[in-house]
Amino acid sequence: QVQLVESGGGLVQPGGSLRLSCAASGSIFSINAMGWYRQAPGKQRELVATTFSGMTTNYADSVKGRFTISSDNAKNTVYLQMNSLKPEDTAVYYCNADLRPQGSGYFRNYWGQGTQVTVSS
Repeated sequence: QVQLVESGGGLVQPGGSLRLSCAASGSIFSINAMGWYRQAPGKQRELVATTFSGMTTNYADSVKGRFTISSDNAKNTVYLQMNSLKPEDTAVYYCNADLRPQGSGYFRNYWGQGTQVTVSS
């Protein structure tokens, strides 16, 4: 069974940095894309950044120049380096993967359990 396990959230002061990690485990044949979404209280879940096959990346305008997504394909892991954090970055951050499990002919979408990021002084 495929699982996405996130780590790295926490409390940080404005202007600080955090690095999130998400590892996909289980029987995986291939990964098409991995990325990060976030959901703040009272708001809809929104895209933060995605990486396609570890090459092409895509960012929300609100995080461009501050956040960097990267991946380690050998470890089925995606990272989100967050710099110059602002209070408005406070949210639960969710890992997402579009992948093909072993023995399946289809790609499926998976979500992690979420990790809290709080930016506050």
